[in-house]
Amino acid sequence: MDQDQLREIIEKGESETVEFKENFDKETIETVGAFTNTKGGMILVGVSDKGKIIGVHIRKETVNNWVNQIAQCTDPRMIPEIEIHTLDGMSVVVILIKEFPIKPISVKGKCYRRAGTSNRVMTPSEIVQIHLHSTDMSWDKFPARDASLDDLDPQKIKNYARRANESGRRKIGVDEAVPQILEKLGLIKDGRPVWAAILLFGKELQPFLSQAKIHCGRFRLQDIVIDDRMTNGTIIEQIEEAMDFIRKNISVRFVITGKPQRDQIWEYPLDALREAIINAVCHRDYALPSNIDVRIYDNELIIWSPGGLPPGITLNDLYKSHSSALRNKGIAEVFYDIELIEQWGSGIGKMRNACIQAGLPEPQFEEQQGFRVIFTKDRYTEEYLKGLGCNDRQIKAVVYAKEKGSINLSSFKILIPTVSEKTLYRDLQELVQKKVLKEVGEKKGRRYQLI
Repeated sequence: MDQDQLREIIEKGESETVEFKENFDKETIETVGAFTNTKGGMILVGVSDKGKIIGVHIRKETVNNWVNQIAQCTDPRMIPEIEIHTLDGMSVVVILIKEFPIKPISVKGKCYRRAGTSNRVMTPSEIVQIHLHSTDMSWDKFPARDASLDDLDPQKIKNYARRANESGRRKIGVDEAVPQILEKLGLIKDGRPVWAAILLFGKELQPFLSQAKIHCGRFRLQDIVIDDRMTNGTIIEQIEEAMDFIRKNISVRFVITGKPQRDQIWEYPLDALREAIINAVCHRDYALPSNIDVRIYDNELIIWSPGGLPPGITLNDLYKSHSSALRNKGIAEVFYDIELIEQWGSGIGKMRNACIQAGLPEPQFEEQQGFRVIFTKDRYTEEYLKGLGCNDRQIKAVVYAKEKGSINLSSFKILIPTVSEKTLYRDLQELVQKKVLKEVGEKKGRRYQLI
């Protein structure tokens, strides 16, 4: 790495794979562990958090001492590559960390992973998941405890075989017996069904996984429940039941287009909602004692699944082309065969595109004690604006801009005549800084539109 490349990295700032440290300390070693458990990265010692080069004092034995500290604190022991560079007459040490193939690596008994520009201690569930993923194993392909082939519904397996043949994605002979089909799918081991077989084809899920349900609710305000349903059946059947609940609880309007049938315009695009439900069912962590939640409010619809993002995928990855990291390989393979999922890794793009085509804000994706997809009719709700720290005048300005298409200083003054023009101008500029409004035009012709 030459000086120009290093300066370019510093100018871009900290990221999922870059960390700045003024000095080598215990947090530096934690970052080594986080990078090995995520995507690898580099630590620049002698650079402040804000990207200012301050340098670090290096003696002859310093680098060897740092390498020894990292090796002694990590398990398995990590030996990073270290480079020393001189920038502006000062020493900057670059610690290069590769992603470790078998995860996780612990630092003094704790396992860390990189989340944005910070390190997070991994939960026991995350540790299990990342280890399974790094060894190309999947929880749902382990034998189900106390289960036998008698706990599976042969007709549901035959229905799957029919749909797989119709899709052309897997050929299953009409004379193949149920055990043969399960063997072909890798859903039976030592004569016992694996967890995926129970979830996909079980007669009853509750004796084995009581948390394998979708809990749907329609709320007025935040805590008044006006409709409630807990889905039953296999996870394939639960998807349809959850979609039935959603259709019942969101509005639809009909548009006359001249075609024999009227077009149905749903409050939210059903394709996007269905994709989010399927993703939640396919990728959730079934070892956690929680249901998938579908919450319908007046201004938003939230789908939450236990377990967060699968190992190897970050929130930033969702907004660009990415391969799918499968938490439940057995479930995903069957979903693909019967066309519940198309191309692995394409679901997020489908949700975003469907919302854009419907004229709605793109869905928001969050990790909040699990993984949430938030669909909104209008991102700029009063609750959202208050959360940004907007005052009542600014909220009125945004409402006006939504209704009229834009707002300028003159119309804002008419809207709120009791406040000085200087204060109102400052209000609009703050909304620009908060990335709610954007400026269009110059000086007297300047107006403000929603971003």
